[in-house]
Amino acid sequence: MTTGNFSDWSGNMFDLGPLYPFVGWEVPMAIVGIIFWIGWHVWQIKMENRQLEQEAAMLKQGDNLQKAIQAEHTPERM
Repeated sequence: MTTGNFSDWSGNMFDLGPLYPFVGWEVPMAIVGIIFWIGWHVWQIKMENRQLEQEAAMLKQGDNLQKAIQAEHTPERM
């Protein structure tokens, strides 16, 4: 990567070479980024669903659900 010599502006801009690293990798890197982004969302949804199922199973055991409902509707004293 070079920025060239800018003391003389009368040259050909294509002689300078690439002005930033990874020239030509913009589209593949964008595709990789989009795949990673979608994959992260899928992984996050599966993880949250698994956690919600575990919490629901815990509340279904015994009278845990009733205790949770009563705790939600009991006004707290200040």
